[in-house]
Amino acid sequence: MKKLKGKVAAVTGAASGLGRSMALAFAAEGMDIALADVDEVNLTAVADEVQEKGVRAITLKVDVSQAAQVDAFRDQTIARLGAVHVVCNNAGVAPLGPLWESSVGDWEWILGVNLWGVIHGVRAFAPALIAQNEGHIVNTASVAGLISPPGMGAYNVTKHAVVALSETLYHDLRERKSKVGVSVLCPAYVPTGIADSERSRPKHLAASEKSRETQAKEAMVRKAVKSGKISAAEVAQAVVKAVKADRFYILTHEGITPAIRARMEDILKARAPRNPLAL
Repeated sequence: MKKLKGKVAAVTGAASGLGRSMALAFAAEGMDIALADVDEVNLTAVADEVQEKGVRAITLKVDVSQAAQVDAFRDQTIARLGAVHVVCNNAGVAPLGPLWESSVGDWEWILGVNLWGVIHGVRAFAPALIAQNEGHIVNTASVAGLISPPGMGAYNVTKHAVVALSETLYHDLRERKSKVGVSVLCPAYVPTGIADSERSRPKHLAASEKSRETQAKEAMVRKAVKSGKISAAEVAQAVVKAVKADRFYILTHEGITPAIRARMEDILKARAPRNPLAL
């Protein structure tokens, strides 16, 4: 999609972080923006920022783990903005810890947002894009969808699944000769609020008891996220460029390439995986 002006983008997880930055980046291209998040207060603030760029914005409180709410977001986007062309399935959370410490609540929460959110986004929006034979779907994964760092097993599972889903979606669309594009976004550490995502955890999905080791890991990740060298705005610009160029993989951090290569080599040589954080 080389021409974005006058078209419509729908963004989940839009109240902060990468979602906010993507919404603003697409608005700067002249696109009207539909914004979804569970955080209504910050969502309204982002809508104001979007409208300052001279385009329209609508907001809807959406829990992406709930199919009916994502369907309603699609319906409201099309009804109020007239169409939809770019869909950013971006909402995400990041509870950490070794796999044996993850509670059922941890799993249900992260699978619901990180994976089911993307599943619902594709299921709800793709038919409209296919019918008009125009559009682009951007699924936010992570470098944790290409490598498997220790201490974040549940997160890795969801992000690997998003990469696999996105690759298959690309093949399915090409097999049908559809012009709808697909990108999967795989950033490393970016200064956003992802490390503090516990603030949005539903009360009925109880967190696990965290060991001292897990608490130390969380502190380390929080520090790494805050000290990320590439900003959310820069990542958003990379997304806009990828949509225009119809590029599938969006890898924003060159420094992670050796770890990705090492994983591929370990697979091809049938050897035990090396710790990507130790390379």
